[in-house]
Amino acid sequence: MTDDADDDPGFGARELRVVKAIADAGSITGAAAALGYSQPAVSQQLKRLEQRLGVAIVERVGRSVRLTDAGRVLARHASAVTTALDAAAGELAELRGLRAARVRLTAFPSASPTIVPRLLAELAERHPGISLTYVEAEPPEAVDAVREDRTDIALTFSYPGDRDDPHGSSAHGLSVRSVGTDELLAVLPASHPSAGAGPLDVAELADDDWIAGCPRCRGHLLEVCGRAGFTPRIAFETDNFVAVEGFVARGIGVATLPRMAVESFPQLPGVAIVPLPAGEQRTIHTVTARGADRVPAVKATLAALTRLVGPAGD
Repeated sequence: MTDDADDDPGFGARELRVVKAIADAGSITGAAAALGYSQPAVSQQLKRLEQRLGVAIVERVGRSVRLTDAGRVLARHASAVTTALDAAAGELAELRGLRAARVRLTAFPSASPTIVPRLLAELAERHPGISLTYVEAEPPEAVDAVREDRTDIALTFSYPGDRDDPHGSSAHGLSVRSVGTDELLAVLPASHPSAGAGPLDVAELADDDWIAGCPRCRGHLLEVCGRAGFTPRIAFETDNFVAVEGFVARGIGVATLPRMAVESFPQLPGVAIVPLPAGEQRTIHTVTARGADRVPAVKATLAALTRLVGPAGD
């Protein structure tokens, strides 16, 4: 029989949260603020942890600190451990009838005026105890936020054949679910010869100037036009889809935008929206840490997103 003390790793969830907070904040003061502790309390926990483990967890660099190799090992495992503990705590809270919980959501810009307000309304009606916080970010940054435990759920998108798909190697070890699609639309000046009912063959726009969007959207535009046999002549680039319509309305060029972007604000005068052939669309995903859906509040939010983004939510 082994002594139970021999199996004690020398640290627990509280110590892991402290190390993870130091990794995120880059300082003991910042970690204390994030955790709601005093700076001396964090320093004392850190000192006791180093004494128990017999190795240094942080090292000073000028006026800041950084993790040692041992500290980085603990920080690397902290997200998985704390997610599992949060899941257990959430399930126990459900058994006790305690519904209050916070869910952190990160989503792409065109979801901000479309999906997110509807999600807030649905959660307020069905799960009033869930408090949702929201940050806007493009998919690669949103996936990073999940991996670094800065968000619970990332709402992201990908295009067919996307060479920079953030749901590949960068999402290794995370849980990625496809929850719906968002069709791509042509945005043309109202006077354009192709501004009819559609669907529009992109090849008809080979001689036009183009307004390109975000880097990943620009990559998909190049692919769509390449399949149609031409390279688009890109005159301007902007991440602002209202500005895209503004350029198009003035006859400066043509563009493509996802339906969510088009529906997020009133259509400008002088602009025609024309559908593209079926299949020209992006896929919408949710990304979480593995096991995060065992946390009741996260599970409820994922279910709501699936309803809102999927066919039933259209």
